[in-house]
Amino acid sequence: MLRTFLRAGVLVGLPAQRGRRRVLLAHIADRSFTTGTRYPERAVDEALKPWCAAGGSDHVTLRRYLVDEQLLTREHGIYQRA
Repeated sequence: MLRTFLRAGVLVGLPAQRGRRRVLLAHIADRSFTTGTRYPERAVDEALKPWCAAGGSDHVTLRRYLVDEQLLTREHGIYQRA
């Protein structure tokens, strides 16, 4: 499933189905963030920008989805891998 939406480690699109999107987002979170580490918003953006190089999505959308799917938590502008 990941091969459909990733090419050479870059996101080429987001799945419409929530379950598939969650699998893809979990993959991105696992490779971009360490559990227990606190990240300022700028660091989260910098970690997500390389995934968006092909224009399949933007880093702000990815960040929002990661929080919505509870793969990242956000409190006072600080993010943490859940």
